[in-house]
Amino acid sequence: MARILGIESSCDETAAAVVEDGRRVLSSIVSSQFDVHGKYGGVVPELASREHLRAITAVVRQAMEVAGCGYGDLDAVGVTQGPGLVGSLLVGMTYGKAICYSRGLPLIGVNHIEGHIHAVAMEAAGRLEFPALALVVSGGHTHLFEIEEGFRYRLLGRTRDDAAGEAYDKVGKLLGYNYPGGPVLDALSPYGNGRAVRFSPAKMKGNALDFSFSGLKTAVLRWVEGHGMEEEIGRRKEFCKTNPRPSTAEWLELTPQATLDLIASFQYTVIEELLRRSEAAGEEIGARSWVVSGGVACNAGLRDAARRARLPFPVFFPTPALSTDNAAMIAAAAFVKYERGEFADFSLKAQAGLTLA
Repeated sequence: MARILGIESSCDETAAAVVEDGRRVLSSIVSSQFDVHGKYGGVVPELASREHLRAITAVVRQAMEVAGCGYGDLDAVGVTQGPGLVGSLLVGMTYGKAICYSRGLPLIGVNHIEGHIHAVAMEAAGRLEFPALALVVSGGHTHLFEIEEGFRYRLLGRTRDDAAGEAYDKVGKLLGYNYPGGPVLDALSPYGNGRAVRFSPAKMKGNALDFSFSGLKTAVLRWVEGHGMEEEIGRRKEFCKTNPRPSTAEWLELTPQATLDLIASFQYTVIEELLRRSEAAGEEIGARSWVVSGGVACNAGLRDAARRARLPFPVFFPTPALSTDNAAMIAAAAFVKYERGEFADFSLKAQAGLTLA
């Protein structure tokens, strides 16, 4: 039995968790910064670092208390090494190093993207068959990986510009909705016609498994400019100033049917791009299972479309709590390294652009 404390601080969530044997979550605490960054329409790196500094001690302490263990009960500490915001990464990494130094515990550096894959693997509990296909899709990442037995990775495709979740948030902001825009657009999408606005799929030169969402984002902007939506968008922005977290019902009152159709068409196009390239990648590697993880894995439209796609391999999504950034996934990924004896020393550095394969 091995208990690992995981610490995650790659972006705007300060998180800590204790996981036993890579599967049993004893605690998982997340402190979000949505309210801090919402007024700016996106994450402000300097503010994120300061909020991590304010929250890290309390979050780790609560994770240990909920798990019912002390530092003497831990076998290792796993920290997110990257990718992410360097200032944010440094907070969690430095805190983890301090615990390891003072308690004589092994330190394990974890790739944030691998953590998202293990968010699914820990819940699949042995049902994952290899080779597996992994789609990691969030505000910062859109990657396709082949996962081999023993969790070895080969990069198959990635976004060349905006990540899918980033495109959602930027389109949400463009249309006058609160940050983060992704959950708002997903909630409104079922009320529109996804075939009403025809967006052209991205045509990729070179690697056909790569993604691109910048052109789609620009196409939405051109549609907005051509349909005189300034007044409508202005009303939503004014509403947001005094209503930081409107309900879907309130958004529907402020959203005409034509805009709902635009939102549904945007979501339909994003999902089609994700599914089309995932299916092609799965065929290429002879996948026996498919993992979808990252913040966009919470998207109800994507989950429904993936389950209706009748793919020749089973699809695994994480529970919503493990889809977004959390530390349980970092501890689960660290457990694999713990078993291999892949420990880091105190020269471990935060790497904003750390790659997985």
